[in-house]
Amino acid sequence: QLQACGGGLVQAGGSLRLSCAASGRTFSLYDMGWFRQAPEKEREFVASIGRYTGRTYYVDSVKGRFTISRDNAKNTVYLQMNSLKPEDTAVYYCAVRVRGGSSIYTGVREYDSWGQGTLVTVSS
Repeated sequence: QLQACGGGLVQAGGSLRLSCAASGRTFSLYDMGWFRQAPEKEREFVASIGRYTGRTYYVDSVKGRFTISRDNAKNTVYLQMNSLKPEDTAVYYCAVRVRGGSSIYTGVREYDSWGQGTLVTVSS
């Protein structure tokens, strides 16, 4: 089970940190990802962090502004979002990939379980 929180209303240029806590899993063994879905748009990949090595990967539109990290002791993954833009407005979802593999996973279908989403609204 995944529980995301940390969303809210922020002005353009501001920052937010999203958190996603996992329960009932051996957290460190799984890849974690953040996705977002804007109104009337498909869910899109934002960032991922790999199991074991903690390798990170970002969609181009957030590179240099967002940082994904994980704390395995707390079973939590974070998304630090800086220099927010109105186009970042969306519901943000965390996801876990339980299946094996050692690649970078950016597809919705490559993840096995999802949090409930947290709304981020960036005003201009």
